[in-house]
Amino acid sequence: MIDNQLETVQHIIQVLNDSQLPKSSLSSVLEALAERAGVIRSFLLVYRPESERLIPVAVNGLDIADFRRLENRAEKSLFRTVFETGRPVVVPRLSDEPTLGFLRKADAETSLIVLPVVLEKTVLGVFAAETGCRPDADFEADGRFLAVVAALIAQAFKVETAVSAERQKLADENSHLRQELKEKYDFSQIIGNSSPMRHVYDQVSQVARSNATVLLRGESGTGKEMIAHAIHYNSLRSKQPFIKVNCAALPETLIESELFGYERGAFTGAERRKKGRFEMADGGTIFLDEIGDLSPQTQIKLLRVIQEREFERLGGTETIKVNVRLIAATNKNLEEAIAAGAFREDLYYRLNVFTIFLPPLRERKSDILLLAEHFLAKYEREHHKEIKRISTPAIDMLASYHFPGNVRELENVIERAVLVCDSNVIHGHHLPPTLQTAEVSGTVTQGSLAAAVEAYERDLIQDALKSTRGNVAKAAKMLDSTERILGYKIKKYGVSPKRFRD
Repeated sequence: MIDNQLETVQHIIQVLNDSQLPKSSLSSVLEALAERAGVIRSFLLVYRPESERLIPVAVNGLDIADFRRLENRAEKSLFRTVFETGRPVVVPRLSDEPTLGFLRKADAETSLIVLPVVLEKTVLGVFAAETGCRPDADFEADGRFLAVVAALIAQAFKVETAVSAERQKLADENSHLRQELKEKYDFSQIIGNSSPMRHVYDQVSQVARSNATVLLRGESGTGKEMIAHAIHYNSLRSKQPFIKVNCAALPETLIESELFGYERGAFTGAERRKKGRFEMADGGTIFLDEIGDLSPQTQIKLLRVIQEREFERLGGTETIKVNVRLIAATNKNLEEAIAAGAFREDLYYRLNVFTIFLPPLRERKSDILLLAEHFLAKYEREHHKEIKRISTPAIDMLASYHFPGNVRELENVIERAVLVCDSNVIHGHHLPPTLQTAEVSGTVTQGSLAAAVEAYERDLIQDALKSTRGNVAKAAKMLDSTERILGYKIKKYGVSPKRFRD
């Protein structure tokens, strides 16, 4: 009878529990059977559907020659029979089993118990344990003990399968998300066909696949972060990390530890080592937004990183080397900051390798409608609205506004309009007051109800003429009016039907 059965089972459970991947501990399980239960040799064979063969995955007590014989002859042995029937088999004397002659030892007679490894009614493989022939052998008790071991092995396979499936799922999700990001920040996803933006696209295409440092300059809200994403996801580093740091959002006391990390005990509250953003971006790209707001002390340390691509964590002495691409952005006039002593000239020249100036929205008026329609589609989906278009007066108001907040302000304007719109068309009165008070919009009410009614009436007339391509008769019918009344209103408000016929 196999010795120390309960103790051995407890030890095997502990071995499997302590392993992050239980399947990798199967050799330790077989070793435990030899050391604690007196099993002479043991082996585990698993069925591989791709080859339709039983393959040894863990063995104990076999030399290289025995292992090769087991590998080559298992298919034509008792192991295959046990796998196909799913029933255990006891071989009291190994010499009596002709299909396992390759395992016999000339100097000793042994017994063999072979069991199927079953998980959820599916036979995964075969588990066999060889013991010495003894007069007091209790094969029934030994079979029950080894069946417990086989069940634990089956559970190890179950855990391994679940972990592998979860890992594959995460890998697939990661790959899918990376592809989504690449598509989202592809050049074709950047809205605008004006001459200034075409020049930006050309510059991005030229620099994207290099490792050159890029400096993005432009007013707040012009899309510097989107261009930084486009450069990274169209570069050779697209599969590596893209780490963003807003230098203006971090207080001066934290910016250094955020960029370079810190060692345990570097300051009060530093209970463990933390990687900095540069270390996290190793192999990829780091985007330093609002770099013009860095303190002089941090500028000095950043200069060294750009020059040498190395730094030390806060409170540490180990020099850490990183391979990162740097993209920086600012809305400040760095030349004036240098003259005022607020920005280091040597850092400026290190950053100013390839500069891209992003034009403000007022200099790319032809892109306003394209951007407005893009944001309309975006927020129409997000807020579950059905808005077909933007009315002509509303478009005129958008085109005549100077947008000090640039593209970001336009996006906010369209989102607000989508939220307050109570029909399937965005009209001028859906736009914020900052646009409606513009004189060119013709919507200044000056507190008069009559003026407000006239502005709304003009809006409806222009919208109807647009829908009918300048056909006054059809427009009158659409507005449930007469052609004569509509002609009078058109003359009164100075609306030209010809404008809508092209």
